[in-house]
Amino acid sequence: MRHLLTLADLSKVEIERIFSIAEDLKSKYESGLREPLLPGRVMALLFEKPSLRTRVSFEAAMAHLGGSTLFLGSDTGFGKRESLADFGRVLSEYVDVVVLRVGRHATAAELTPFCSCSVINGLTDFSHPCQALADLFTIRELVPKLEGHTLAWIGDANNVARSLAVGCGKLGLRMVMASPKSYQFSERDLAWIRREAPQGELILTEDPVEAVRDAVAIYTDVWYSMGFESEKETRRKAFAPYQVGAELMAQAQKGAIFMHCLPAHRGEEVTDEVIDGPQSVVLQQAANRMHAQKGILAWLLGAKG
Repeated sequence: MRHLLTLADLSKVEIERIFSIAEDLKSKYESGLREPLLPGRVMALLFEKPSLRTRVSFEAAMAHLGGSTLFLGSDTGFGKRESLADFGRVLSEYVDVVVLRVGRHATAAELTPFCSCSVINGLTDFSHPCQALADLFTIRELVPKLEGHTLAWIGDANNVARSLAVGCGKLGLRMVMASPKSYQFSERDLAWIRREAPQGELILTEDPVEAVRDAVAIYTDVWYSMGFESEKETRRKAFAPYQVGAELMAQAQKGAIFMHCLPAHRGEEVTDEVIDGPQSVVLQQAANRMHAQKGILAWLLGAKG
């Protein structure tokens, strides 16, 4: 039984296989064909946090593949009425795959061993593998050969950055991360990233101009994610020099793309001019959540060989 809790769970070959499936299904979708590869399969979405992209992209993906979805809210008593072990064992009797969007990664790690079906991490505080796969899939559509190119991450060492660092390392994409010293990866994070993607090149800097200089993609995220609202003002001050505007974009390679996982705090981490500009691929990224997740679902559930 395979699960996807972090990108450490996938090899380079498996990521490429997921991308190949996603590319095939996206091409068919754009020509009007929705191939029902998973008829009768049932997916459970178990969410503790609000969602637009993760929920809708997964529900749409499973519908296009011929399966169905159960959205499970607080009424199921997840983590409250019974042990996670009992919850996981029972839920697995009803569904073929579970997608978790939970606050603590420890919750996902504790539940997964008790599930006899595949578990996909739709977001935890530690990792966001589905977002990172969609992001890397998007870059590959625009830059077919990832090896030797640079992705610049402008922001703090959050779950998306951590996932991208591993994904970039596995696929040969250099990653340069610019953030204030106190918001960079911890030594523990760095050790984990280097262990899971030993061939990767990850560079940390406090200078956003240095980070974007050779980049084909500039990626940013909100300065304070869900759960960090109490640090809002402190983070605003710390990250003010890291806003991605036209001047910073001009320091990157000609034609470099702008990326953001959304939702965005316009006027903070990015200006309207950039996020709505011709170099922005944020809508393509969002759309590719669905296509990449079709690849994940079809691969995990054995629908594409």
